[in-house]
Amino acid sequence: MKKTQYSLLAISIALASQVHAAGFQVVEHSASGLGRAFSGAGAVGDNASEMSANAASMMLFDKKQFSGAISFIEPEIDVKNNTFGDSADDIAPSQVVPAFYYVNPINDKWAWGIGMFTDYGVATEYPSNFLAGDMSGHTSLTTFKINPNIAYRINEQFSIGAGLNFVYAEAELERNLGIAGPTALNQPSSGTLIKMEGDTFGYGWNIGALYELNKDNRFSASYKSAVKLKFEDGDFTDGTGALTGKPGSTSDADLEVELPDIVILSGFHQLNNQWAVHYSWQWTNWSKFTDLTATGNACVATAGTCFTKQEHYEDNQRWSVGTTYQPTDNLILRAGFAYDEQAGEATLSIPDTDRYWYTAGLTYLWTDNLTMDAGLAYIDGKSGNFSESSPLAQYGVPDQEFSSSGPAYIGSVQLNYTF
Repeated sequence: MKKTQYSLLAISIALASQVHAAGFQVVEHSASGLGRAFSGAGAVGDNASEMSANAASMMLFDKKQFSGAISFIEPEIDVKNNTFGDSADDIAPSQVVPAFYYVNPINDKWAWGIGMFTDYGVATEYPSNFLAGDMSGHTSLTTFKINPNIAYRINEQFSIGAGLNFVYAEAELERNLGIAGPTALNQPSSGTLIKMEGDTFGYGWNIGALYELNKDNRFSASYKSAVKLKFEDGDFTDGTGALTGKPGSTSDADLEVELPDIVILSGFHQLNNQWAVHYSWQWTNWSKFTDLTATGNACVATAGTCFTKQEHYEDNQRWSVGTTYQPTDNLILRAGFAYDEQAGEATLSIPDTDRYWYTAGLTYLWTDNLTMDAGLAYIDGKSGNFSESSPLAQYGVPDQEFSSSGPAYIGSVQLNYTF
């Protein structure tokens, strides 16, 4: 078996998407942000979760505050194999994404805070007997970030902030034989081709600036660095023994995944006592994501290369706009729209496409110290057709045509307590 047979692992660990954001990005950082499609991120300053976009936003607070949010993601993405005729429904399982934040002003010049959330994560699940199992199967990448920050007010208008990112990641993948199992290998289509799992830590940093033209108009700019995840000594299983010479054996393998850097620019404008507008532009450096290669001493048939895969990604942009309306002292309403560009060529692992976000939300002020946020989003992903070449072509498996379609739904709730 040639080494290209195992290129699926590289695609899958890094590229299988929740199919509600480009690539394998996660933007669900808060319920308040979700309600406005994350427009104005880092500039609105309505609760502690704003630090997820810009550490300098902590200078908008004069009291300590805790925010905790939980988002429920329900994709309904279906994929059809137009070559063989079988289908896979709901390939992206439901997910729960938590987030926690704490802001602590020290004085009128300094503040510190900490956030616990994620910027990236994936999960896809195809039926084990899917005839394109060599290109699909099961994939998950879970990351969790601890993000301590500090901010400093230079003058009445200009503040800066910076932080460190400590990222923990777990990855798991399994690929099946697909149609090559019964037609060429005398095995069921659900037979294991490859399997890999592992965990690791990565590190990065972030900086941000906040410019307050006056109390009603402000602008935010921030940068999040790339984070390298080095999965060392992960458990790699060679189902057929083509690379290791030992069918079903498990050995060590290494893989490096780089989470791209991000730039966010935002604005916020309080028009009067009731209405405000906000907007954001986000750029993600996907073009640096060019290839993935996994190595292991046990892969003797290919001189230590267990698999390699060239990627085809371009930088992605996301635009969002929203409005906030406060009809009473205790109720705040918001709505938003976002356009999220496709980042990479569509594959079974990530049927990436352009996405349109339609969102709404509210805040209810229970007391002077306690508020609750809720947000809902409908994400319309464009239906699309794509083709993919099988890594088992030497067994007569042809290139295959696929189509994908389906929306995603997100609901989020959040509590904020001011000390």
